[in-house]
Amino acid sequence: MAIPSFVDRATLRVSGGNGGHGCASVHREKFKPLGGPDGGNGGHGGSVILRVDPGLTTLVDYHRQSQRRATNGQPGEGDHKAGANGADVVLAVPEGTVVSDADTGQIIADLIGEGTEVIVAAGGRGGLGNAALATSARKAPGFALLGEEGEQRTIVLELKVLADVGLVGFPSAGKSSLIAAISRARPKIADYPFTTLVPNLGVVVAGDTTYTVADVPGLIEGASEGRGLGHEFLRHIERCLAIVHVIDCATYEPGRDPVTDLDIIEGELAAHGGLEDRPRLVALNKIDIPDARDLAELVTPDLLERGLRVFPVSTKSGEGLQALTFAMADLVRTRRAAVPAAPPQRVVIRPAPVAGGPEFSIRKMGDGEGGFVWRVEGGKPERWVRQTDFTNPEAVGYLADRFTRLGIEDELLRLGARAGDAVAIGAGDNPVVFDFAPQINSGAEILARRGDDERLHGERASVARRRKLDAEYHAARAAAEGLDLDPKQSWRAASFDEEDA
Repeated sequence: MAIPSFVDRATLRVSGGNGGHGCASVHREKFKPLGGPDGGNGGHGGSVILRVDPGLTTLVDYHRQSQRRATNGQPGEGDHKAGANGADVVLAVPEGTVVSDADTGQIIADLIGEGTEVIVAAGGRGGLGNAALATSARKAPGFALLGEEGEQRTIVLELKVLADVGLVGFPSAGKSSLIAAISRARPKIADYPFTTLVPNLGVVVAGDTTYTVADVPGLIEGASEGRGLGHEFLRHIERCLAIVHVIDCATYEPGRDPVTDLDIIEGELAAHGGLEDRPRLVALNKIDIPDARDLAELVTPDLLERGLRVFPVSTKSGEGLQALTFAMADLVRTRRAAVPAAPPQRVVIRPAPVAGGPEFSIRKMGDGEGGFVWRVEGGKPERWVRQTDFTNPEAVGYLADRFTRLGIEDELLRLGARAGDAVAIGAGDNPVVFDFAPQINSGAEILARRGDDERLHGERASVARRRKLDAEYHAARAAAEGLDLDPKQSWRAASFDEEDA
């Protein structure tokens, strides 16, 4: 199947890069046995960014390749070396692109203005190294935090052409011929219905005013409900400042006349919605044909009674085109003055404020087997779980400390949780489940209470081994020389005592 050159709607799977893991390292240098922690932080993952490029007019690139992913952050290293951040992926989109979430349908951004950009998939944050986790109480943490995964989502890109004037009408009404006659655009023109398959843009200069005109594919009755081709392009009229009805006065189809055609198209625009405030002009086309000229003169009074400005034109001979272009320029100037263009801006997506609400919630859930589980949900607890290396006992103890400071243990006790109850923390179908053990110091550091490091206060193992070997050596030497050796005395001191005696 051939890929079209014009695509105004595309579904894109975007993924931010994962954050790099923090490093757990201890500085080692000669004659410095306690160099301290020096593990660096992991780098942040790259983000996927959409940026407006006025030179683009189609979303065909994302029709061909529907998945984009940013690079991951690098892990931290020893000697306080932080990992490199992942590179962002910047995707160029045409001006007028509406970005929405494919799962929820929520509009993320409406990208208007050159350089306007939005982050659609944020990269994961890098994990902290043990140097950043060191405190006055925990001077030598033997663990680091893991990097977070990047955001993943499916978005829908929908292009709404930015034009000042939109040409609407039945197929073969002469819209493409009109845009070719008043601008340098050269759309495909043929004598059969639905020649125009994609919107065409033309730039028109009328006096001191320069504006763009969009040729929207032909509409028919029921287009707003999906009939014909025009229903796919009705969205492009939403951005237009004014609407021009191009009516074929030379059609020989039964049941067709200019007034009826106008009513049908207006009905489809009303069914689409949001276009009631756009000013209208009517171009009665093909008056170079005698019968068409007579019909245009016949229906003009009826259209004027409706408050519409009517312009009999001929795209073949050029009659009436100058008056029409200047009338469109007047409408554009008036609308531009009433609705000034929005300046380019950087779109920043922020989560909704919680307004001082709790940082976590706990609910009691049945497990389907007669028991129950306490389910803890919240942004902070779930993020902390993702950052924890559960193969490291110190990291698990640090996580328990964080939960205690947040108040999860107190809230579980208040709700009636007892020791041994199952507690699940984390979103999705794979939470972390553990047995509730209130007020149990579960060892954030090896062989010490949580928050302390016994290695910095007691005798180091290497010193104890060396002293033991020295004691055995002196005892053996004293026994060989027949000396009476005190356990706290060396064989040399014992020999001096023997000589003195």
